[in-house]
Amino acid sequence: MKINYFSKIRILDGGMGQTLLTNGLKPKGSLWSATALIEEKYHQLVVDTHLEFIKSGVDVIVTNNFSARRVRMAQNNVEEKFDYANKKAGELASKAREISKKEVLIAGSLPAQNDTYVADQRDEELIEKGFYDQAILLKPFVDFYYLDVLSSGKECEIALNVIQKLNLPVLVGLHIKKNGRLPSNESLDEIVKKYKNKNWLGLVLACVSPEIIENSFDKIKKINLPFGYKANLWKSEEPVPVHKFASPADKVASNPVETMGTRKDYTGEKFLEFSKRMMNKGATILGGCCETKPLHIEKISSLKN
Repeated sequence: MKINYFSKIRILDGGMGQTLLTNGLKPKGSLWSATALIEEKYHQLVVDTHLEFIKSGVDVIVTNNFSARRVRMAQNNVEEKFDYANKKAGELASKAREISKKEVLIAGSLPAQNDTYVADQRDEELIEKGFYDQAILLKPFVDFYYLDVLSSGKECEIALNVIQKLNLPVLVGLHIKKNGRLPSNESLDEIVKKYKNKNWLGLVLACVSPEIIENSFDKIKKINLPFGYKANLWKSEEPVPVHKFASPADKVASNPVETMGTRKDYTGEKFLEFSKRMMNKGATILGGCCETKPLHIEKISSLKN
């Protein structure tokens, strides 16, 4: 793919995990969306949910392996399913693209390798192994990698070094808080200056509320890269790691909405108006994360025309 792919308006998908739950997935323990990869009875549901987003007008779908990181699999006593689950995420995304006959791209999700929304303080070699093991399994199926809700420069540097060895481009997704800084307390400017390389396709604010995105855009538009967002619609403006509230590994888990809430008032039309404002500030990468459904993405797909 061309490195300037995101220099024009492109639509990313929304929140696969939460949409899977809406569509009938019963997650186990803290596996969340990875349950749909491990249990074969849900494989068609993953394909159908990718297809929902494709039909809503996306240019890019993201593989459904966000919770198939090794640490989460170990927490739920299914670490032996790690290779199977991550490979299956690539296979099911590819199957959906093939069925759709649309020219959508597939982004390989490389999530934070420990908890979400907090900086990973573990040993660098352990983090590197996590990124590499997921990346190598996804590589046959993806057009580029997506750093999926990373919270520190340390994680970015490790992941980017892994990706450089695999010779694929990368869209960098960073999580920020209300103060406009990563959970590690680094600024977006710091991350770009330290770690930007020739493989970067662009930068998105990942799993961040529309309000925090809007308040941060004057900073992000100065970085001389295509930029945008995958906005969440949690009621909680500063979300916390969901697994802390999860059920035991062998029990059906609660929906994270019970912890974080959801913004039922944030209609597709409201998401469209938000996205128009962001486009006017220069955003070219538009999409959603948790609680952003196909109905939201369908509305913003009209902005490509």
